[in-house]
Amino acid sequence: MSEDVITVITTVTEIVAGEFGLPVAAVDADVDLSSLEGADSVKVLRAVAKIERTYDIELEDDQVFGLKTVRDAATLVVATLAEKEPSGGGR
Repeated sequence: MSEDVITVITTVTEIVAGEFGLPVAAVDADVDLSSLEGADSVKVLRAVAKIERTYDIELEDDQVFGLKTVRDAATLVVATLAEKEPSGGGR
């Protein structure tokens, strides 16, 4: 079952807002995470850990440190989920 980017953006936005203690409306998909009120590396890493648990995935450190926005995170989640799916070819 693949997730579409819009659905993942919504979920990731909710996670980031929760970890940063902000209303969901205050977290735009394209805003730099480091510019959010109260942003620090611990909150970002906690959000990433929750995203990994939510989607049952493991993101590589180099990928995580390259994330700038919610949209970046959602795109990475969708790509990682796609890699986990068995290739459809079973006849």
